[in-house]
Amino acid sequence: MSFFLRSDRLMEAAATRGDHTSYAIWKRTGVAQSTLSRLRRGIAKPAADTLLTLATAYELSVDDLIDRDVENGAA
Repeated sequence: MSFFLRSDRLMEAAATRGDHTSYAIWKRTGVAQSTLSRLRRGIAKPAADTLLTLATAYELSVDDLIDRDVENGAA
């Protein structure tokens, strides 16, 4: 099983707090813009500490932020 960031949920939660860009998310969370970019494009998998940081900052559960890719693409 693989985990990928649900960038749509992250961006929606961030926008409710006025954070509309990766820069704004970085300023609030400390997660590097380059990391956010790779996560949002799906070319990197989020580390547990990154998920916890984002979830805490935007009052989400970690489960809200992950898309579980089970068995090679079957979600």
